[in-house]
Amino acid sequence: MLPDYIPPSATAREALIAAIRFDAHGLVPAIAQDHATGEVLMLAWMTREAVAETLATGRVCYWSRSRSRLWRKGETSGQVQRLVDLRLDCDGDAVLLLVAQTGPACHTGRRSCFFHAIRNDQLGEISQPMIDPADLYRAAH
Repeated sequence: MLPDYIPPSATAREALIAAIRFDAHGLVPAIAQDHATGEVLMLAWMTREAVAETLATGRVCYWSRSRSRLWRKGETSGQVQRLVDLRLDCDGDAVLLLVAQTGPACHTGRRSCFFHAIRNDQLGEISQPMIDPADLYRAAH
């Protein structure tokens, strides 16, 4: 069990956000990785506001490019990501989120969004859904 999330000070949060090189659209790529296993779960995008909320609350928040709004991971599926650590890469243009993931991270019902790979010289799926996506989103409502 993880200890309760203790947010960094406002000064530390502001310093980290100031060090991020957001792109021309105000976005930075954010890689979510399981804190315990190292498994890469997903790639999403964050704005300044998403980073600030994530650091302040410990619940991971992204920017939804398709909805043009903040998206709190799990708000429609119930599959929440709890922040363990947020790291900035050497160039300041990508963040790594070490998270405690509740259930699948992928909207397809799989643990990870990275499930396509070449096997036996063919592109295939290397993992099966943990839950049917229709059930995943129905359960949250």
